[in-house]
Amino acid sequence: MALRPLPVARRFGARAAAVILTGALAAAFMPPAAGAGTGLVPHPAAYVDPLIGSANGGNTYPGATLPYGMIGWSPTSTRGDQTSTGAANGYDYGTTRLRGLSLTHVNGAGCNPGAAGDVPIMPFVGDVTSSPSADTKDAVYAANFSHDNERAVPGRYTLGLDNGATADLAVSRRAGVADFSFPAGKPANLLFRVSNSLNGSEDAEVAIDAVHHKVTGSVLTGAFCGRRANGGTNNRKSYYRLYFSASFDRGFSSTGTWKDGTLSPGATTGSGGEGYATGADRAGRGSGGWVGFDTGADNDVHMRIGISYVSLAGAEANLKEEVAPHAGVDDVAAAARRTWDRELRSVRIGGGSTAQRTTFYTALYHSLMQPNLISDTDGRYPGMDGAPHRVKRGQGAQYSNFSGWDQYRAQIQLLALLKPEIAGDFAQSLYNFAQQNGGVWDRWVHINGATHVMTGDPTAATLATFYAMGVRNFDYEGAFESLARQATVPVDDGLSDAGCPGQCTGQRPNLAQYLTSHYAPQDVCHCWGGAAETLEDSVADAALGRWAELLGRDEQATYFKKRGGWWRNVFNSTATDGAGTTGYIQARNADGSWVTPFNPGSDLGFAQGTSATYTWMVPQDVQGLAEAMGGRDRAAQRLDAFFHKPDGSWSVKGGDALRYDPTNEPGIHAPWLYNALGQPWKTQATVRQILDTVYGTGPGGLPGNDDLGTMSAWYVFSALGLYPQTPGSATMLLGTPLFPDALIDRAHGRDITIGAPDADATHPYIGAVSVNGRSSDRSWVDSGLVTRGGSLTYRLAEQPDAGWATAPSGLPR
Repeated sequence: MALRPLPVARRFGARAAAVILTGALAAAFMPPAAGAGTGLVPHPAAYVDPLIGSANGGNTYPGATLPYGMIGWSPTSTRGDQTSTGAANGYDYGTTRLRGLSLTHVNGAGCNPGAAGDVPIMPFVGDVTSSPSADTKDAVYAANFSHDNERAVPGRYTLGLDNGATADLAVSRRAGVADFSFPAGKPANLLFRVSNSLNGSEDAEVAIDAVHHKVTGSVLTGAFCGRRANGGTNNRKSYYRLYFSASFDRGFSSTGTWKDGTLSPGATTGSGGEGYATGADRAGRGSGGWVGFDTGADNDVHMRIGISYVSLAGAEANLKEEVAPHAGVDDVAAAARRTWDRELRSVRIGGGSTAQRTTFYTALYHSLMQPNLISDTDGRYPGMDGAPHRVKRGQGAQYSNFSGWDQYRAQIQLLALLKPEIAGDFAQSLYNFAQQNGGVWDRWVHINGATHVMTGDPTAATLATFYAMGVRNFDYEGAFESLARQATVPVDDGLSDAGCPGQCTGQRPNLAQYLTSHYAPQDVCHCWGGAAETLEDSVADAALGRWAELLGRDEQATYFKKRGGWWRNVFNSTATDGAGTTGYIQARNADGSWVTPFNPGSDLGFAQGTSATYTWMVPQDVQGLAEAMGGRDRAAQRLDAFFHKPDGSWSVKGGDALRYDPTNEPGIHAPWLYNALGQPWKTQATVRQILDTVYGTGPGGLPGNDDLGTMSAWYVFSALGLYPQTPGSATMLLGTPLFPDALIDRAHGRDITIGAPDADATHPYIGAVSVNGRSSDRSWVDSGLVTRGGSLTYRLAEQPDAGWATAPSGLPR
């Protein structure tokens, strides 16, 4: 992205001009031109563009954050409705009107409105003469901006508004600093919209301490995705309270608060929530406060802020521990850059174009934004039981924000590979939550709340994968026993339809019937879709079986592996598309009958996908699926039709219910299935087509919701020429590397090096592979590469090699 100078001298004053020019522009350290032979990238953060994915439904956010950070300070935009931003994360590149800079965000969540967006802080130029909550169309207390005046780099965000104000933000993990500048001689105010979280709020409070130049407060909010399920009745819950403490380098010229439509100039305390509705039921409600500044002699304001999910004291302690007393934005931003560089250097690439490096390192950046800290610097955090807890010895921190149904397919594997200690702390965090939640492992955890979003049992697949990939710093015996119990002992919630579809309360819905039928009957499943639930549970159970085997629990290993094959009970060999193709995954009823009418392009019995997509969702038994389809050759022909239109052209961008959809998770592993079908050159061609045409630079550079780094992790793996074979395993499938050189820095032990000297646009195929210096005729590598490190060396080719890695005895199982 080309940087054009802001009109700082005219709009922001001398000190602000220095901040913008020497701060934001210098921090935007543009990457050098890249090409083959330039060596491994020394400073990966230089290639990150946080605006990638901020359009086209990617739902990323461009604001300031650190790896696994608690604070994500980013814009909340408006399209003229104070109760809805028009984007799940509060920011869409095409919406250029701001109503605040919010302190918390979740990367790429798909629900709209999504999660967090807590405590928008708005630089307002003008006198506060009416309640900002009464400004329901955001006509007064909001401001337009141009992307020419916006800068986003890892850990720092700068924005110039058309009202003449500017904001320059930088963060640590739980705190941040900001420089706000206002036009000289004009009324200057900061609005703290404490109740205006993305989903609304049950309650909020603000307190202004003019003597000590502080603003403190909190918001009681939550209900992630709540409106989607049965009108929101199941999940209109407040899962967390966020506390904040902001201090300033100068006194206030005015103060005030508001509640609903009432303005109280001079007041220093206020409270009131908005509710969780949208539109008229919520419009005009809420509370907040403002502080004003005299710009006659000085038009710049420096603010320091800390946040906590535990207490106001925790927020202040987090700020004190993480940000030095006199640290400015440049100081904090420089530290953030170093932090991001360190994290991103876990994968160093060499060669490739500037655009490819930008796409790659931004994908890695998005992949490492989560999980997110919810514990304070002293280890305290809010439990899923609503009580305060403290992390125990051996656990580094408590993490949350687990989009399980999405992440278990790629993001958690990348986390385990690159950051095993974070992965272990995350696993322990999820186990802690389960213990606080009556033994229930929720599918989608936000802060300390169980949201029940999506389907299946993704935590079983996640922790089994962590263990298989060598993660050990969690109570894996206790976690396995708990997850095995959830998979075998029915509970009352499994018979509830509360929240269905989308947020069904039962984590193993109608488990007793499932254990009897060996599939989830559509008519009594109490789930989103019986066929999808069966496939998801089969994947989870197969993963539990692998985990049990590694733990030496042979009887449980045999039992769960058998259950991993129950996908066969929803494969109807006679289901047809009406055009000659037979054999599809199909929902069925408790009496054994198939749910009709059947159409492979229908989502009946499925969750966010069709039968055409879900039929491929058997990563734990690809050979069995191929056999059910009539053999590997027949399965490969069907897979060809999944990625191509009848005329032979590619169909990999989505929008066709019968073909590959890169915007959602159930089929994202499908391009890699050719390896197991004995035609790996087709994986190589298909993956390269997706890398080149579906992903890219610019705001629309992601195919859809990033889903807490999942789509980005798919890109990272695929660009490296690796992909996780199946949950619960450390085996990696092999594809064509995008870059001539790559080094994966393993935290403990031998690194992984990947060499492909001929990697470029004209060499998309594999001619030969050496693993640790020995020639290999397999399109996969076993767990040793992940757990012990090693090297992969490729000889690439311009044309497909139909003989490499095709022997039936060497295919992935």
